[in-house]
This record gives sequence, C-alpha cells and structure tokens, in this order.
Amino acid sequence: MASGLCELLRSTTSLRHVKEAHALATTHGLRHHLPLTASLITNYALRADLRSSCLLFSNSPNQTTFLYNTIIRAHTYFGEHLLAFGFYNGMFRAGARPDDHSFPFLLKACADTRAFEKGREVHGAAVKVGFASDVFVGNTMIAFYMNCGCLDEAQTVFDEMPQRDIVSWNSILGGYSQNGCFEEALRLFLGFREEGWFPNQATVVTMMPICASLRDLKRGKEIHDLVKNNDVLSSHVTVWNAIVDMYAKCGDLISAYSVFIEMVFRNQVSWNAIISGFSYNGAALEAVDMFRRMLDAGERPNSVTMASLLPSLVQLELFPLGKEIHAYCLRNGSEMDVFVHNSLIDMYAKSGHLREGCSVFNMMDEKNVVSWNAVIANLVQNGCELEAVEFLRQMQEHGERPTSVTYTNILPACSRVQLLRHGKEIHARSIRERSIADIFVANAVMDVYAKCGSLRLAGRIFDSSERDEVSYNTLIVGYAQSWHCVEALSLFSEMGFLGLRHDSVSFIGVLLACANLSAIKQGKEIHGSTVRKHFASQLFVANSLLDVYTKCGRLDFARRIFDKMHQKDVASCNAMILGYGMHGELEVAINLFEGMKDEGIKYDNVSYLAVLSACSHAGLVDQGRKYFEQMQYQNLTPTQMHCACMVDLFGRAGLMKEAVDFINDLEFVPDANVWGALLGASRVHGDVELGIWAAEHLFELKSEHCGYYILLSNMYAEAGRWEEAKRVRQLMKSRGVKKNPGCSWIEVGNRVHAFLVGDTIDTRAGGVEDCSF
Repeated sequence: MASGLCELLRSTTSLRHVKEAHALATTHGLRHHLPLTASLITNYALRADLRSSCLLFSNSPNQTTFLYNTIIRAHTYFGEHLLAFGFYNGMFRAGARPDDHSFPFLLKACADTRAFEKGREVHGAAVKVGFASDVFVGNTMIAFYMNCGCLDEAQTVFDEMPQRDIVSWNSILGGYSQNGCFEEALRLFLGFREEGWFPNQATVVTMMPICASLRDLKRGKEIHDLVKNNDVLSSHVTVWNAIVDMYAKCGDLISAYSVFIEMVFRNQVSWNAIISGFSYNGAALEAVDMFRRMLDAGERPNSVTMASLLPSLVQLELFPLGKEIHAYCLRNGSEMDVFVHNSLIDMYAKSGHLREGCSVFNMMDEKNVVSWNAVIANLVQNGCELEAVEFLRQMQEHGERPTSVTYTNILPACSRVQLLRHGKEIHARSIRERSIADIFVANAVMDVYAKCGSLRLAGRIFDSSERDEVSYNTLIVGYAQSWHCVEALSLFSEMGFLGLRHDSVSFIGVLLACANLSAIKQGKEIHGSTVRKHFASQLFVANSLLDVYTKCGRLDFARRIFDKMHQKDVASCNAMILGYGMHGELEVAINLFEGMKDEGIKYDNVSYLAVLSACSHAGLVDQGRKYFEQMQYQNLTPTQMHCACMVDLFGRAGLMKEAVDFINDLEFVPDANVWGALLGASRVHGDVELGIWAAEHLFELKSEHCGYYILLSNMYAEAGRWEEAKRVRQLMKSRGVKKNPGCSWIEVGNRVHAFLVGDTIDTRAGGVEDCSF
C-alpha cells in the first residue's frame, strides 16, 4: 500500500490527489511511514502548500536526517530560505547528524540569498562532520562561493577536492564566467583538457560565451570541432545555439549562418541567436530576412526576438515595419517585456514620432533606468529639451538613480537651450555620484559650460578630467566662438603634439578662430593640413575655409575653393555673399545670390541677411525692399537682424522717416540691433532727436554697453550741446559702464598673441608681455 501511494504521488500533478493520498495513508495506519511522509512533504511543497508540509513534519515521530533534508529541500525549492535555515538549526538541536544531502541543499539556499556568513558556517559544519571531501558537497561549495563573488575561496575548495567530477569543473568554469573572469576560465579549461576530461553539454554551453566575450575565435572553433566529432554533444540543440551565438559575437557571421543552416532541429532560441547575431554586427537586412524566415517556419517570436530585431529596423530606417511589429505584438498577445518596450521607445524616438514613444513609456507596467534614459533621449532628439529636464526630475522622484547614460542624454539638452543652472545642478550631482569620472559625462558637462559662455568653468573641467579628441574639440569650438580665439589655436596645436587626431570638428573650430582673428597665415597652414589629411573636400570644412578667406580679405582664394567644391550648400553660398558684401563687391554678391536659384539651392534666413546687408552697403533701397518681401513670401520669418538690416538700408540712404515707420510697424518689440542701426544712421545724418529716441531704448535694453553712450555723447558734442554730452558721460560713469580697451593681435615666432594699448614686445625673449585680454 505504501509503495503504491508513493508511486501515485510521483505521477500526480494535482493538490487534490496529494490530499487524497494523505487521507488514504492516515486511514491505513501509514502516518509514520518515513518514505511516504517524505513524499507527502515534498508534494505539498511543490503545490505551494508549505503549511501542510510543516504540519506533517512536526507531527512525525521519526524526525530523522532524511526527513530534515526533505523539509529543508521543500523550503529551499519554494524560496523560503530563512525557514530552511531554521530547520537546519533545529536539526542540530534535535541531535540529527547532517549527511551528504543536507549540505548541498543548505549551500544552495545560501548561494541564492548571498548569505555569506551562513554559508561559511555550513562549510565549517561540513568540515567538522567529515563531508568536506564529498564531491557533491564540494561542488555546491564552489557554486556558493562563486555566487557570492568569493573567487579565491571557490578556487581553494576546488584545489583541495580529493576527487572531482565534470560538475566540479563546470561549476568553477561557470563561476569565473559569471564573475567576468573570462581569461581565468579559459586557463582552467585548458587544464581541464590536459587532465583528460571531455566536455559535456553544460561545459560547451558555459565555454561558448567565454570565447565570445574574449573574441577567441580559435578556441571557439576547437570546441566546435569537439562537438562535431561527438554524437552525444551534437544531439543537443542548446549546444548548437551556443555555437551560433559564439560565432556571431566573434564577428564570424558566415560560420554562424553555416552552423545555423546545418542544424537538424531548431527552436526559438536558435532563431533568436542568428537574428541577434546579425543585428549585433550591423547586418540589419540579414536580421530582417531571418525574422521573415522564422515566421515562415512557424516559429513564434518572443521578447528576445523583438528586442534584437528592432535596432536593425532603426538602422535601416524601416520605421513602418517597426510599427507593424509593434502592432503584431499587440494583436497576438506576444510577450513584451521591458527590453522590448525600451527598443520601441528608441525606434519611435529615432523616427521622430515623439508622441508614440512617450505613449509606449506611459503604458509600461515595469520601468527600469534604461526606460527612463530612452524616453529622455526621445525628448531630447525631438527638440523637447525642457520636457526632458522635467522627466529627469520625475525619474528621481520614482526612485530611479540616473546613470552616466542619463547625464550624457540630458546634458546636450542643457547645451542646446543654454540651461546653465540645470547644467550646474547635473554637474554637482555627477560629482557626488562620481559619474564625472566618466569621460563622456565630463565632455558633456564641458559642452554645457562652453555653449553657455562659461568658458572658465569649461576650462576647469578640461584641466581636471581625462581628455580625448572630443574634450579638445569641445573647448576649441567654445573658445573660437568667444573672445578667446588665441586659446583655440593653442589647444589645436596641443592636440597635435599629444598625438591626438584632428577631425572635421577640430578643423571647423580652429578655422573659425582664424576667421575671427583674421589670422591668414595660420588659416593657410591649417588649410594645408586639411588637404594633407583629406578633410578639405568635406563640405563643412570647405565652408569654414571660405569663412576664413572671406574674413581675411582673400576673396581670390575663397572663390577658388568655392568653384572647386563638388558639393555646395546654402552655407557655402552665404559665406561668399557675406564676403563679397563685406569687401564692397556688392554686384558680385547680389549676382551670386540670384544664381543660387539656378543651382537649386534654397535660400535660408542667413542668405537674406547677407543680401540685405549688401543692398544696404550699395544703397539699393528698392532691391532691398524686394528681397525683404520675397523672404516673407517664402515663409521665412524675418528676425531682429533682418529688420536691423532694413533700418540700416533706409538710414544709409537718408530715408529716416521710412526707417522710423518701419520700426513702428514691426509686429514684435525691436531689440538692440534695430535701435543700434537707427542710432548709427541718426549720427551719420545729424538727427539728434531721433538719436536720443533710439538711445533711450538702447539704455533700457543694454545699459552695460559702452558704445551707445559714447555714440550719443559724440552726437551731442558734434551738435554743440556740451551739457547734454557731459550728462551722458556722467550717466555712463554712474552706471559703472567703462569703455573696453582696444585689443589687437600680432604674429611673433609663428604664434598669434593678443595685446592691449601699452603692452611691449620683448625682442630678446621673442614674446609679448602682458598679452592677456
């Protein structure tokens, strides 16, 4: 009867049947039958009825080691590790002696909970009772120590084992792999083979990811050869899946595909391995093709499939197909875990579908830090910088800690819209969390400070951080866009001395500095460097060269570059129009502007700014009016600078009434550029009253600008109104406004130096004294 009930319990899958067997055992006087009691305890636990398991154990008169092992195992299986430890302690109090089955159960519980101290206690008990040399106990000790990250202790247990089996080797190899010690794992595998051991299924599945992580294709192929020549190993689909994955991660897609095609049996994991392999190596078309073949084969994709495939669709810009896959998942109730949702957010962000990306995020039941990073990146990429900053705040409110990726996503938003205060807050947090040590974070913080004009702070980050090409480029461009152009040249040279490679951004930054300094000699040298390094033909670099030569007055060089450019854009034409306009070749500038239509180049705001400036200098009032109206017909909204050009156009032509009417008719409040143009025109034509009107607005808008005070004061002086001139000077003094000293540049010893009035040249040292701004 007892053996029959035990057989029934082994085959049942129902809690009701377990209870019926329990009732039969009770009615037939088998309550104290030890194997039957143990089977009932186990079956109750398997059906999540630990209470009944505990009652059976506590009512049993024969609480032997076997029964203690059963109840401990039942609790560890159900995840009640603390209760399992309690029964272990009770075993000692009851005088039951642990055996070779007790320790593996307990050590597994310690490993699962990372209960290091308890595990050492169990290890000590195993040594005391003489089971430390048992191979099964030794194997679980290795697994316990590896799971707790105690690699030295695990190795010591392994080394001291008098007898090892294949599980011992697999445990130590898997432990090193789990802890990222791939080279040590590979060294041990070589020892494993030297001792005459042959890998089993678990060994191969353990070693393939190790070879992939080390990109050790040679060792991976050797293990593949062992599998091919062994009928037992080659019958396991998991082994072939691991081999496909290894080849793919080592970049050998031909071998990965060849192994996949030769597989007799494939499962979902097999398809995922080849799809993710193609996607991982940038073979997006092949990944999409394998997905179609997977569906044709009747294999149902899961979350791993989707998370692997979606990046390929993004790479190929197959966004409609990505939407179809999203719809497929929703229609078929496919598993959509956090990784799939994150990939969908990324796909929608890169396709410009901001709302859909945020909708996916809002519908997620479970979010992780990658989800928050993805939606922040979504907002930043689609121009919603303020919303991205708000999401960062919400992320922290939800208890999610920002990572370096979070900061490198959000800091460009602060740069773009010059959110200096937010940038400083993120910088402070990155210092507290030591994320600033990440070079990508440091570069992003530096970019915020540079773009917000805080170059002193940007320089501090540069001086105190690890540096790469991006660090130098960030500061070079920052200096070039300010009054610190000499420092930009210095940093560019320093890059070369340190062996860092100049790229297109480096050249664009330093050429901007040369243009601002009118440093023609340095500009030519850098031009030569762009030619030698094959950057001169790049559109943005060529445009920067045009800027240098036009601003330095070498229109012949600029025209030669312009005519040789295989590709021109609106910026190329704008640079030439501005250059010709600046140097008085106004007819050429206007003809070039008109010629843009013939070349199919669409005008932008800068194009009209350039041609309006040329018309202003040439006194072409009617043509200027025509261009201003034409601009609006093309749905280009005039900016303050365009309006300032129009005021300047009327002012230079002496049409002061038209200038005033133009300002009064503006639909927005004029800024300092508009009023400054009117003030300049008023002085030229001696219209003091109009000058006063313009100056009053300028003193409100830019009270710290010394030029406006000086201009008005000079107007009064020229009109003989000395008292008013004196009053303006006194107002300037009372507001603490000082005239900025003039600054010039000079080349000495093949270097550009800045100096002020009164600075001297030390000819003995070949340098310039006191050359600070």
